Amino acid sequence: MFVFKLFFFLSLLTFTNLFAYPNYSHAVKEKKMYPMGKKIFEMKCSGVDVSHYESYDALLVGIAKTKECSRLKASYQEALALYLWDVKREKKVANKYAKIQVSHDEKCPVCGMFLYKYPRWVSMIEYNDGKKLYFDGMKDLMKYYFEHKKGVKLMLTQGYYTQETIAAKDAYFVLGSDVYGPMGNELVAFKDKERAKNFLFDHHGKKILSFDAITPQTVYKLDE
Repeated sequence: MFVFKLFFFLSLLTFTNLFAYPNYSHAVKEKKMYPMGKKIFEMKCSGVDVSHYESYDALLVGIAKTKECSRLKASYQEALALYLWDVKREKKVANKYAKIQVSHDEKCPVCGMFLYKYPRWVSMIEYNDGKKLYFDGMKDLMKYYFEHKKGVKLMLTQGYYTQETIAAKDAYFVLGSDVYGPMGNELVAFKDKERAKNFLFDHHGKKILSFDAITPQTVYKLDE
């Protein structure tokens, strides 16, 4: 009886994890899984429409049931699902912002650092009157924001992996990782939570926060 229960539990666990979102590192996805999935999509399974699915799990099940994709081995179906969910779907729903650029004279209003030396960390606040201020990272941007919230029109930062400009209020931030910005511990930004989770796993991060969950205490504790 015990053996039967154990077998049932392990079978259930296997089935539950079969369609779970894969916990590969972002590097593995970028170098291996996405290119493989793209090739499969273009050569064999171009008829799969990711917009028809509400979750990664549903997409993976749908791929397995699709005539032209059903004969693919499981690892190829997974690569295809990852490419469609992470890459194709994201391109359809993402807002596009111009690359954040600063002059050689631009300084962070909080710490006085010249920003051109650290382009991948530069973040920006734009006010309703057209005024734009640039910062050496989200940590200093948040310090300024907490003191000057009135009239803010837009806040932009850059996704750590992609360097794509993203709206700070829609981003996810990893704290306590082994990756440091120009001013030490940083709020490392990501467009989506899955990439934030991958980074947290790869770089020993402690916590993921949405923009609204960031408090002054959170920010100033990063300097300790």
